[in-house]
Amino acid sequence: MNKSTTYVIGHRNPDTDSICSAIAYAELLRIQGEKNVFPACAGNLNQQTEFVLEHFGQPSPRHLSDVYPRVGDVITDEPVMISLNEPLSAALELYHRHKIRMLPVVDSLKKPHGLLLLKEITELFLLPTEAGEMRRVRVNSRSVASCLQAQVGTLYQADNLEDLNLYVGARDSHSFSAWLKGIEPRQSVLITGHRPEIIAAAIAAGVRMLILSGGAPLAEELIESARIAQVSLISSPFDTANCCWLTRLATPVSALIGKDFLQVGRSELLSDLRLKLLHQDAVGAIVVDEDGQIIGIASKSHLLKNSPIKLILVDHNELSQAIPGADTVEIVEVIDHHRLGNFQTDRPIRFINQPLGSTCTLIATLYRQAGIEPTPLVAGLLLSGLLSDTVILKSPTTTSIDCEICSWLAKLVDLDADAFGALIFSSNSPMAVEIGARQLLTTDFKEYEVSGQVLGLGQVEVVSFHAFHSRKIELEEELACLRKEKGYLLAALLVTDIVEGTSLLLTAGPKELPLLLGYPQQETNLYLARGVLSRKKQLVPHLLKVFKN
Repeated sequence: MNKSTTYVIGHRNPDTDSICSAIAYAELLRIQGEKNVFPACAGNLNQQTEFVLEHFGQPSPRHLSDVYPRVGDVITDEPVMISLNEPLSAALELYHRHKIRMLPVVDSLKKPHGLLLLKEITELFLLPTEAGEMRRVRVNSRSVASCLQAQVGTLYQADNLEDLNLYVGARDSHSFSAWLKGIEPRQSVLITGHRPEIIAAAIAAGVRMLILSGGAPLAEELIESARIAQVSLISSPFDTANCCWLTRLATPVSALIGKDFLQVGRSELLSDLRLKLLHQDAVGAIVVDEDGQIIGIASKSHLLKNSPIKLILVDHNELSQAIPGADTVEIVEVIDHHRLGNFQTDRPIRFINQPLGSTCTLIATLYRQAGIEPTPLVAGLLLSGLLSDTVILKSPTTTSIDCEICSWLAKLVDLDADAFGALIFSSNSPMAVEIGARQLLTTDFKEYEVSGQVLGLGQVEVVSFHAFHSRKIELEEELACLRKEKGYLLAALLVTDIVEGTSLLLTAGPKELPLLLGYPQQETNLYLARGVLSRKKQLVPHLLKVFKN
């Protein structure tokens, strides 16, 4: 069975706080005995976060583009398969032994050539629509000999697949000779017991295949006469009735499959499989891996299975900010320090939300509550996220708990918090020329709903506004394009000078924005947000109030 996997993951535009809190919380759960819990990220890491991970020698968490359930997620059983040249009798045995209804037919490389359905097979062999169909068999001599566990006298063109008629030689010798004249011997399979006269007449007439039931002996002279007459001659230990039944079941499964069958890759979305199964005349699909080898069968019952992927959300609690597909899997925990959004679940979950400066502060308190001291590596990561999100404890979101936890973590990792914080913020230059305007706008970007419309707000932190002013026109134009593409009521970039403790707000919004915004306008589309350091605690509440109907 597929094992359940839980990912601890932040929002779509991961910052240092979300990445470090995900890594640290996954480690805490591992220490507490949780299995298959891993940190992950839902977007590209920014330069600051990459610096922090490299500084502590911590590998980047696994990148997930989405968590939409895929076909491979719900395929749990090893596939039961049958080779192309196996007889139908072997297929029926597999149906019965494994209690299945669909059987993929594969070649020697385990690549599928068709799908054998029990319902269609039983209808074909047990519910004939014409009298002649019960007599008709599609076989080759080798398959019949194998299916009847027969001793082979001679096989003529053993692997030629032919449509033949099945008869039983139960007449007396006089009427049998007359009967032979009314059939096509070269299109006939004849089953008879140890009846020398019947056997001799059948060989003389040149029947395509002669089956001796009950283990009748194969004398050398009999074999030689059959060889000369180009008659396949075998002797089976089964009685005549069973020989009849097994001969009908000797059809190679390759002759029973059609060319049209549904095949899907394991990475295909489960929702796409649902559409195919519901709108195509298919009861199931063969699932293959990247090499085209079969790994399972997907039926409509698989559509009802739950994805083995579970999520623990950190540093956010709104699906609009979560990794795509989060609403299609089970969310088992949320650990956050932002306002509550439109989040809801089908069952009760652990939900921790505290008004702290960073999620890393919250994760650190969970270590304390559990009586577990984080390793220097984990302490360094938690300290990094805390310093980043609180702007080295200068953000108005900073609490006394943040300050106390900061001191505790700094001692554990033996670092000076102020010096290390300055190092973190100097590690990236968001206004560097080599960073494109769109990337700069969207690296730390979040959406907020107000009165049925959406605000798109980005934020960058700098140590001086000088570089920003050199790129203002470029950023202003790109911000207008972003607003038009996304249909935002307002698109804005908050440029925060962490040294001076103030911000500039660059905007693309409605004409009446200067009258609504309430911040002093410095230039066209540029406003001074004096003392504003926090998008979450200062800018967003103000904008939600401004634009609320």
